[in-house]
Amino acid sequence: MLFQIGALGILAAFYGCYFYKMLRQRGRGIRTNQLGKGKTGAAKRIELGVKLATVLAAAAEMACILIPVSRFPAGVRAAGFALGVLGVAAFALSVRDMGDSWRAGTPQKGETKLVTEGIYRYSRNPAFLGFDLVYIGILLMFFHPVLLVLSGLAALMLHLQIVNVEEDFLTAAFGEDYREYRGRVNRYLGRRRL
Repeated sequence: MLFQIGALGILAAFYGCYFYKMLRQRGRGIRTNQLGKGKTGAAKRIELGVKLATVLAAAAEMACILIPVSRFPAGVRAAGFALGVLGVAAFALSVRDMGDSWRAGTPQKGETKLVTEGIYRYSRNPAFLGFDLVYIGILLMFFHPVLLVLSGLAALMLHLQIVNVEEDFLTAAFGEDYREYRGRVNRYLGRRRL
C-alpha cells in the first residue's frame, strides 16, 4: 500500500505540474500543447505518436498501481520510487526554468527563446529525462509486461520527438547559438568538456 500511495503521489505531482503550467500559459494566451498542430509528414506522425504513447503509458501506470501484481523486492521498488521522485524534480525544474517558452511539441508560431540556464545547463531535454525517470520508477515499483511495452514505446516516441523534430526546430530557430549549446550540453544528462 505504501508504494501505491507513493506512486500516485509521483503521478499527481508530475501531471499536476504539466496541467498547472498549461492553465497558467492559457491565461496568458499561450497554447502549451503543440503536439501535431500545424505539422505535416514525419513531424506530425511523431508528435501524434508521442501523444498516444504517453496517454497509453499513463493509463497502464494507473492500472498497475491500482491493481498491483509486481513481486519485485522492496529494495527494487524503493529504488523505483527514488527514480520517480527524481523524474518529477527534473520535470518541474525544466518547466520552471523554461518559463513561457515551454511547450509540449514544437510551436509553429509564437515567440520562444533558447533557454540554457538552470537545469538546462546539465540537460538539453530535462522534461524528457523526467518522463523517462518516472516511467522507469513506476515500472520498478509495479512491473508488468504490458507496462514495460507501453513505457518503452512512450520513451522511444519521446526520443524520436527530440532527434527528429525538436532538434531540427531548434537548429532552424536559433542557428549557431543552438549548435554551440548542443556542443557543450548532452541530450539527456551531463556537460561536455570543450
